[in-house]
Amino acid sequence: MSDVRDTEPRLLKEPRGGVPDVTSTLDGYHRVCDALAEATGSLAADAERASGFRYGHEDWLIQFKREGAGIALLDPVALTRAGADWNEFNDAVGDATWILHDSLMDLPGFAEIGLKPKALFDTEIAARLLGLHRFGLAAVTEHYLGITLAKEHSAADWSYRPLPRDWRNYAALDVEVLIELETMMRRDLKAAGKDEWAAEEFSHALVAGLAPRKPHPIPWLRISRITQLSRDPRGLAIAKSLWEERDRLARQYDIAPSLLLADSSIIEAATNKPHNAAQFRALRSLNERVRIHTGTEQDKMFERYAPIQRAVKPKVWKQAIDRAMALKPTQWPTMPAPEQDENGVVNAPRSMRLWQQRHPERYDRLQRVRRVINRIAEDTRTPAEMIIKPQILRNLCWVGDPVEVDVETFLIEQGARNWQVKLIAPSVSGVIM
Repeated sequence: MSDVRDTEPRLLKEPRGGVPDVTSTLDGYHRVCDALAEATGSLAADAERASGFRYGHEDWLIQFKREGAGIALLDPVALTRAGADWNEFNDAVGDATWILHDSLMDLPGFAEIGLKPKALFDTEIAARLLGLHRFGLAAVTEHYLGITLAKEHSAADWSYRPLPRDWRNYAALDVEVLIELETMMRRDLKAAGKDEWAAEEFSHALVAGLAPRKPHPIPWLRISRITQLSRDPRGLAIAKSLWEERDRLARQYDIAPSLLLADSSIIEAATNKPHNAAQFRALRSLNERVRIHTGTEQDKMFERYAPIQRAVKPKVWKQAIDRAMALKPTQWPTMPAPEQDENGVVNAPRSMRLWQQRHPERYDRLQRVRRVINRIAEDTRTPAEMIIKPQILRNLCWVGDPVEVDVETFLIEQGARNWQVKLIAPSVSGVIM
């Protein structure tokens, strides 16, 4: 593997080819596709969303670079509305490998508009396999190229138009060096004997990223710290009612739900259960507009949504609480029981205290298996969590009778890749009994 540079990394201020404009017209889109079709090699790709500002998770900017074509910034929302055929883009790049960093963040958005990568190289996955201690894009570029990337616009409202030059520059830099990184990381993966491991991981990520998004079976349970109410069914009813009202309004106004009502406010209301107007007014977070102060340019972005925030009056939260308070106990929601199959719980508990106190034999089994995995991790210079997901290990050690378990089959059924199964199954089988 390449050695970490001892010199201070230099800041890459702009792409070598300059800061491109955003392509938002069909004529411009056709020109981009023509240029990419004439170019060669892998395709560096990235996407920007408006998370924390808008309701949806769609891409508001997508960035590409290919040798011979330079960098292109595309407005997927404007182009889709204009009738862009994304198969034209797919045909232009053909079988080119798409280089992404943390591909599972961007592939779903690509799939939703019809972009279909045929092959993938994920620089974050590669960095993890190679044992880098830091694997963000900026850290990886520092390690390999001695370059640092500015991240001051990473949390910007990318739905804002027109995009300022500084934002376009930031977006372009995210794909500027990916092609060089792919070349260097492929060399290191091969030298470490991990190129086939990486190929399996990339294929797995590509399939997973392009698959349709799976909706959460119980969306309101995504409220942060909802487990605080696990033994409070009336509190759960209030939380559920507030979440559903917030989600309805956020969808209607196309605004991030957290800008209408914070999760912490939902938990506060569910805990206090205001019975009347005076008790409701005493909960300030339900009666005041959400204000986010970061001390950065983000504050101005959030203020653009103030008119929508003011349009949603506190009474809607009171009405949601009143509806929940009027429910009969038989109508209160409960926390779902863990999903089970014929072998027991599908996902074993994470609490090691529970393992130790209630299932000491299973706990001892897990510790033996973990020691084996840690030895393999040291021998291969690969992080243990890359060798196998910790949850898969917990599930394996949770089964009632390990004698009846075929470790290799179990790992495959749990989603482990072939390289992982071959690497650990023999050793794990020897200590799990």
